[in-house]
Order: sequence, then C-alpha cells, then structure tokens
Amino acid sequence: MKQYLDLVERVLTTGKKKSDPQKIGNLAVLGHEMRFRPAEEFPLITVRSLKGSWKAIVHELLWFLSGSSRVEDLHKYNVHLWDVWANEETCKPLGLETGDLGPIYGPQWRRWKTRTGGEIDQIQREVLDVLKTNPDSRRLMVTPWNPEDLNKVFIVPCHGPFKFFHAEGELSLHVFHRSADTILGVPFDIAEYALLLLMVAQVTGFRPAELVTTLSDTHIYFNHLEVARELLSREPRPLPRVTLNPDAKDLFNFKFEDFTLENYDPHPPIKGIPVGY
Repeated sequence: MKQYLDLVERVLTTGKKKSDPQKIGNLAVLGHEMRFRPAEEFPLITVRSLKGSWKAIVHELLWFLSGSSRVEDLHKYNVHLWDVWANEETCKPLGLETGDLGPIYGPQWRRWKTRTGGEIDQIQREVLDVLKTNPDSRRLMVTPWNPEDLNKVFIVPCHGPFKFFHAEGELSLHVFHRSADTILGVPFDIAEYALLLLMVAQVTGFRPAELVTTLSDTHIYFNHLEVARELLSREPRPLPRVTLNPDAKDLFNFKFEDFTLENYDPHPPIKGIPVGY
C-alpha cells in the first residue's frame, strides 16, 4: 500500500520533534490524507503481515459496535489489545472497576449520555435511520469525543469523529484522527473503518465507495524509527480483498465468521514493536 509508505516517509523526512506522555519522544507532522476503495482493494498493509492480527482487528470493531467498555468481552475471543490500560493501576484512579475502560468508543457510539439522563445510540439514530429516510443528509456523523467524559478514561479517543457520505447510490466514509500512531495504530484503524464502511453499505443496501482518512497529529515514536525504515525498504504487494456474508443484514449482529480475508500475501511480520499511546 504505497499511500501508507508515503506517509511513513513523510513523517521520517519532514517530521518535527515532539514530546509525549510516555517520555519516548516522536517525530510528527500535522495533517495527512489517504483515500481507499475497500470493496476493490482492501487497505490492509502488506509491508508487514497483519495476518496474525486479523482476528483482533475484526473483534475490536465488533466490540466497539456492541457498545462495550469491558475487556472481558474481548477476552472471550482471546483478544487482549486493551489489557495494558484496563488494570487496577489505570482503572482505580478513575473510579472504574478493573477491566472497565469507561466511556470510550463503544459507549459513546451506542450510549451517549444526555443532560437529561437519557442515552443516544449515535450509530442507529444518526447513521442507519437517516440512511433509510434521507441518505443525502449531511448529518451522518458519529463522534466519541465527549468533553464531559474525557477525564473519566485513561486513553481519550484517538480516532473519530466519522461521517458517512451518500451520493448516487454509493456510500463513502470520512474519518478524522486527532492522534495517529503511524506504525501501530494507523494500519489497524484504516482496516477497521474500511470494514465499517463495507458493513454499513451492506445493511443499508448501498454500494461501498471511498474511505477517506484524515490524520491530524501524525507521529512516529523514536522507538519505532528502525521499524519505519525497515518498512520503507520493502516493496508493497497487491492488496487483498474482503468479502462479507451476504446474509448478514443487522449491523450489530455480525460475527467474525461473516468476514473473509482473501489473497493476502504480505511481507513477514515485525515482532516486538513497543506500544505507544
């Protein structure tokens, strides 16, 4: 995926030095856009294998869509992406039970708290319902960024808001990332939002078109620099395809078995990449 390598090269060659909460340091640029057509070529990077992460990519998205904030719901599928932020040390100061990440993506997408004590299912009300009644609406938007809840979570949302765009029977998705970990986070996020576009298009009866990803603070941590250089030395390979079970018509009832990754032939994985956040 040449677009991704162009991003890596841009950050390496033009990035400015910045500090971060982890005290690692990073190179960063402001503002970068990538565009993909997931139904034709699925944007799962090929310069390092994410084959071993495919299960985690799918289950994390399904977890978001379920509205859950508890890591035990990921553990059912042997997915442990969020464990490092769900221990007693991170949860207790926030008044959370160990294993509960608080009002992060899923709760904000599906159970946004209102001032009057109610809840809003943004995915259902602002996307699915509107696509059925007024698909050309400019209000097809979901956000996890709730200022009132930012001090209730250890990791504030990095990706989102996102907005769907319908025109002439085609559905596209535009995602904004306030913070983009180029080496670890960005490849996951691209794949998950590409899946989300395919899923929403299928359940609403539209043709999936473009995924547009806009990255704001886009960075490479100093302890990822060698990995970045290794990635740039590799020639990107043809992108895979992803097909969905055509019988899956309820966005909130997709299962891992409803997704098929085809013709994925990446370079070998790079193991031991440290997590940045």
